[in-house]
Amino acid sequence: MDKDVTSCFSQRARWAAGQPISELMAQALANPELISLAAGFVDSSTLPCDEVRRAVEKLMADPHQARAALQYGTTHGDRKLRELILAQWQAADGNLARTDLDLEQVILTAGSNQLLHLLADTLLDPGDIVLTARPTYLVFLGIVRNVGARAIGVPTDEDGPIPEGVEQTLKELEQSGWLPRVKALYLVPYFNNPCGATVPQQRRVALLDVLARWSRHHLIYLIADNAYRELRYEGPDIASMSCFDQEGDRVIETGTFSKSFSPGVRVGWGILPSALVRPVLDQKGNVDFGSPHFAQKLMAQVLQDGGYQRHVKMLQATYQEKLHAMLQAAEQHLGKLPNIKWRHPRGGLYLWVELPEQVDTGPGGRLLQEALLEGVLYVPGQYCFPADQRPEGTNTMRLSFGVQSIDGIQSGMAKLARAISRTLAACSTPSRGQEPSRLASARLAPQ
Repeated sequence: MDKDVTSCFSQRARWAAGQPISELMAQALANPELISLAAGFVDSSTLPCDEVRRAVEKLMADPHQARAALQYGTTHGDRKLRELILAQWQAADGNLARTDLDLEQVILTAGSNQLLHLLADTLLDPGDIVLTARPTYLVFLGIVRNVGARAIGVPTDEDGPIPEGVEQTLKELEQSGWLPRVKALYLVPYFNNPCGATVPQQRRVALLDVLARWSRHHLIYLIADNAYRELRYEGPDIASMSCFDQEGDRVIETGTFSKSFSPGVRVGWGILPSALVRPVLDQKGNVDFGSPHFAQKLMAQVLQDGGYQRHVKMLQATYQEKLHAMLQAAEQHLGKLPNIKWRHPRGGLYLWVELPEQVDTGPGGRLLQEALLEGVLYVPGQYCFPADQRPEGTNTMRLSFGVQSIDGIQSGMAKLARAISRTLAACSTPSRGQEPSRLASARLAPQ
């Protein structure tokens, strides 16, 4: 008798099914000749081999220090690294830095995604609500769904969530009886993944003011995902969200060394309101009772030696050149096509592109199939919008310039332009049907 083996799976396992990031990565890995403008990976040629080797040599030179690094650490994380992270954060915020932050508010995790998962487990019950920008980080949308909660997008422009739009959304939720279920607003304040937007200082103040006024049933948190803060190529830095949190009880700052140093090291961190520290650590204790200690000791050594700062400067120069190459290629190739728009980010790793409304960039649309035939891959923009609302972003895409070489960027953009041109032509002529076998085989066929 055949049995449905999935019947014994948890509800969370069902909620987690079908993550788009896994499918996109599988497509890229299945065809090594594919030019991926989708993956948000860092450039392998920039990985800090020399800095890591020097740090490891110092770390292992003293047997006592070496044994400590190879032993279990605490759930909270290595004290020295937490001290260095806090000092670096306050220095970046300059005159507006919060001087009342306590070291106990800093915790270390295995990358910032682990912290986002821990926050979801700590704050959200099934049916709870998190407000997000439209578009937003697609993996976070999966995290919210994985705990049975809902992500609701708020009106957003080139500067991020619009305070008046957040207020209107909260008003509508109050009228429908859902306001008590709103637990947080999530945003990427610096060079938003996927659209590259940075929230200006005045808007940061306004967003926190809106959340404070609408925290009528309980405190509504603001989760600030700072994965890209160091990857700025133009203009001055902006003080962090926590600088404008008057009571110091609302903003959750998260960060990572994955984009600015090495994803393989997998060290993330958070600066949490005091009331959240113990609940999050209790959750973390059930997961790992201490993230990889050696990686934390390594990052502390790198920061102490100035290796991190040297590496960030190199990354800024490298990615600035790649961003300019992608913008130039967009102008050269996409600029010839009608009604295509893209944003000029001042940092991060992504370019956001909007196509004519009749072009479906999604997984079932013609453009993705045409792009795969050309040998190029992008992230369909619809993945970056909350799925419980009407389909949004079906004519958008996220392009990444991080992992590709300059030549790869130029070639990939030319291929993408050809795919878009054919799709536009097909949209303007009567449909004769597609060629299923040819298009289906494009995912794995060598180019």
